[in-house]
Amino acid sequence: MSNQKKQSFLGGAAILAAAVAIVKIIGAFYKFPLNNILGGEGKAYFNTAYYIYNVLLTISTAGLPLAISKMTSQAHAQGRENEKRKIFRTAIVLFFCLGAVGSAFMYFRAEGLASFLENSLAHEAVRALAPAVFCVCLLACMRGYTQGQGNMTPTAVSQVLEALCKLGIGLPLAWYLLKTGRGLQLGAAGAIFGVTVGTMLSMLFLIAYLATHRNHEKSLDVPSSSAALMKQILVIGIPITLSNSAMSIINLIDTKIVMGQLQNALLLSETDAAALNGQYGMAMDMPNMVASFVYPVTMSLIPFAAAALAQGDHARADRIVSSAFRLIAILALPAGIGLSVLSTPIMVLVLPAQYEDALAAGPHLRILGIALIFICLMILTNAILQTYGKEKLPIFTVVAGGATKIVMNYILVGNPDINIHGAPVSTLCCYLVICGLNLFFVWKYSPAKPRYVQLFAKPVLASVLMGGAAWAVYGFAARALSGHSVYGANAIATLAGICAGVAVYAVLVIALRILRAEDVRSIPHGEKMIRLLHLK
Repeated sequence: MSNQKKQSFLGGAAILAAAVAIVKIIGAFYKFPLNNILGGEGKAYFNTAYYIYNVLLTISTAGLPLAISKMTSQAHAQGRENEKRKIFRTAIVLFFCLGAVGSAFMYFRAEGLASFLENSLAHEAVRALAPAVFCVCLLACMRGYTQGQGNMTPTAVSQVLEALCKLGIGLPLAWYLLKTGRGLQLGAAGAIFGVTVGTMLSMLFLIAYLATHRNHEKSLDVPSSSAALMKQILVIGIPITLSNSAMSIINLIDTKIVMGQLQNALLLSETDAAALNGQYGMAMDMPNMVASFVYPVTMSLIPFAAAALAQGDHARADRIVSSAFRLIAILALPAGIGLSVLSTPIMVLVLPAQYEDALAAGPHLRILGIALIFICLMILTNAILQTYGKEKLPIFTVVAGGATKIVMNYILVGNPDINIHGAPVSTLCCYLVICGLNLFFVWKYSPAKPRYVQLFAKPVLASVLMGGAAWAVYGFAARALSGHSVYGANAIATLAGICAGVAVYAVLVIALRILRAEDVRSIPHGEKMIRLLHLK
């Protein structure tokens, strides 16, 4: 890999962000039609399998790939080629074992896992997703290795392949199974099987990539022992794994509580509870989609900031962190406010075949849109704390937020006057607690104290004005089109509101000089963008 071009932090983030944009566009063509096919009940079966998968996957891959990325980046920066190779050889054995155990557990215990979440009919979907755990474990190891060398391209390509398989296989299979009368349980299993196939093909691609891009240059460095490297991977990775898996485990317990309270406290049937929980899951898809764009920044942040710290360049590491904060603020604030002010119109737009579910999901999205802002900041601040060697702090902040979420859901969802509407409220409070604690610790431990008011004041102002413009344009267009097709009028009015909001925000970003030259200088053709936008 010595002949590959060096990618800067923002260049790497741009590659991954572009891949995520493509993946999310593909995902929109998958998820929104799928929600229309499955409805609230089928969506709950689909989500139940994903929650179980996420816990096993997070335990296996959340922190360890970042440890590999960090160690590889440090060895790469110091020119220790033999050390890099041995890190990878040691890690791949570990990930193979973790993936095999996780897949076997998920496959053979599918019924018990689904019943634990008070959604026993989801066991077919759980079993269909089980092989993906093994594939993604190996994927995570290979991605961490290439990212640690500053090469984000293999990860980007593999993500697109995964998304294409999900769309091309999962969606048609779900439609076929439902059309032939196989039921929502098998329909959800068919939809999720596309994910499994996608992870398999992505894994094969990365294996082929590494086999054909091996660095044969000789190096004189003496690598550490396998035992020492394994210990270092675990020392770095386990705290990160605990912090990330804590949220997945809490979400799993939280889902059990929501489903249990709907059935036990409100005396709903399992299918009725699944339908309500599925409507909440449909609303949660939107914030999750936007939050995915934060991960490219964090995946690029850790290896590049770690390399700067390894070289003793604290000023460069601080610049990277500040740029990451600005990029997230520019993305998360307008997205969250936009989803909130146009919540029900957006849900009606993307769920034309499930109108009742769309109306029910709209109020959820109104709250979750604001929660999105804190979700994005949580993801970023977790990565910053991990980069600065404070891997254990996110464990405690996530547990504090998760405990808030569990307690509030138990109380609110069990209240007949609130029921499922308590779920988004508890989600907002959960991420607000985590984000508040993380921001405090980032300020406390960063060598250069971040100026939060300076970082967020202008994006907040621009986002509020954008939200007002989007709401006003939507309202005007909706009234002007009243009397026409309900869906058509809503679609035109919603798109008009979104376009108006985007236009207003773009003008404000330039007028208020929210985007700085240093934030785009390292992106390919960044200098042209600077001259075009007159950034200073």
